[in-house]
Amino acid sequence: MILEDRAALVTGASRGIGRAAALALSRAGSRVAVNYSASKEAALGVVEEIKSAGGEAFAVQADVSRAADAAKMVSEVLERYGRLDILVNNAGITRDNLLLRLSEDSWDAVLDTNLKGVYNCLRAAARPMLKQRFGRVVNLASVAGLMASPGQVNYSAAKAGVIALTRTLAREFGSRNITVNAVAPGFIETDMTRELPGEARESYLKRIALERFGRPEEVAEVIVFLVSPAAGYITGQTVVVDGGLSI
Repeated sequence: MILEDRAALVTGASRGIGRAAALALSRAGSRVAVNYSASKEAALGVVEEIKSAGGEAFAVQADVSRAADAAKMVSEVLERYGRLDILVNNAGITRDNLLLRLSEDSWDAVLDTNLKGVYNCLRAAARPMLKQRFGRVVNLASVAGLMASPGQVNYSAAKAGVIALTRTLAREFGSRNITVNAVAPGFIETDMTRELPGEARESYLKRIALERFGRPEEVAEVIVFLVSPAAGYITGQTVVVDGGLSI
């Protein structure tokens, strides 16, 4: 129970990596706010799973691309738990296409959710964390922000922005005992990767040293480590969890 008495907020926690992170944080002792945008039933399922295992959780709706939603969400966490110690910025979307076929709407949607959403949530969470002189932030980046990913120019730009934002805020918040780190997953078995055609999957598998896609739980355990006392002297870093894809 290394996170006992901590309060955590995980965005986009109704499925995939966010769901796995919420469950893992709860197992480590944290109370968890499970954010969702539209998947209420799935989010309530995560809450019920946590409660069934003896944990404490509640679901909170918010579109992180909207500053007012993010602020209201953080207020609800503070009202329920009295504090906010851990923020996992996981919410994200994809709208893949080659640049000349990529609409402005698709560009804006991905940047608004994947990058501005991180800004919105951090801006809302920063004040209580600064006041309590403690905080642990983990931003979900991607190997697409570190290496070329044709057909994902919007996604890559957003995730590269998340990595830069992480390093800068680690410097800004360090004096208040707030760490800010990022995790950059490769291909993980989620709804996003399940949509890949068979030939594409085989092509990607050949590029991965471990010759398999990762599991959401494998990313979640890294997140738990980064918010745990064991990682108290780690900040501004991006931990790559990609099975050797980027080497």
